[in-house]
Amino acid sequence: MRVLVVLPTYNESATIGRILEAVRSSLPDADVLVVDDSSPDGTAKLVEEAAGELGQVHLLSRAVKNGLGPAYRAGFAWGLERGYEAFVEMDSDFSHDPAALPQLVAPLERGYDVAIGSRYIPGGHIPNWKLSRRMLSRGGNVYADLLLGLRVHDSTAGYRVYSAAALQAIDLDTVHAGGYGFQIEMTYRAKQAGARIIEVPISFVDRVEGVSKMSRSVVTEAMWLVTRWGGERLLDRLLGRTAPRRLPATGVGTASRSPAGRTQA
Repeated sequence: MRVLVVLPTYNESATIGRILEAVRSSLPDADVLVVDDSSPDGTAKLVEEAAGELGQVHLLSRAVKNGLGPAYRAGFAWGLERGYEAFVEMDSDFSHDPAALPQLVAPLERGYDVAIGSRYIPGGHIPNWKLSRRMLSRGGNVYADLLLGLRVHDSTAGYRVYSAAALQAIDLDTVHAGGYGFQIEMTYRAKQAGARIIEVPISFVDRVEGVSKMSRSVVTEAMWLVTRWGGERLLDRLLGRTAPRRLPATGVGTASRSPAGRTQA
């Protein structure tokens, strides 16, 4: 299985070299694509240097800073054009432990379409979050689950893997969220497409270097989008409309329930 790890970056010069080394070490057969939004701190130059030293590292430079969702969509499109079969979403600041990559990618070998690195299933941890942020995150996930019927504990998680078939079924050109609402929208769209989803426990460590991209506007956008999608879903149910499914209900392989996480059909 050809795996592409997609790393969106903006001013990540403090960690980009080390994260690339760690990713290549943890998943040696995978390629890495850094999608950089013209970082003024020289992130792109460091990626080019690392590519020469490590191999299997690629750089996609974008002209302007345009948000998390568009960066991932650009990275996924780049990989789909080149025939990759699995696509990893991952932060470049060590919030996501590169050592967890093999266990996150493994479910796709068993036929799952989406593997979500979850903080909120048994075995998942957030060791250094304040209670207020923990409550905001859990509340957002519960809200999204209730309105969208996701049956996923951690739909806002940014450490995850998609199969190429799932991305093609989602139709990336019609995904609109720009910030962290992108994760919820992708989860919702994958479920609508009939993707088989599993959650794998991870430990999420808040960044200790660089500047967080989380803001009040990002949270507001995500909550507004969930409310809108929930209203549309309710209207569709009242009118007897159902979303078209593009993937077989049994997934793209021969997936079976795993004790590592929660599965969804």
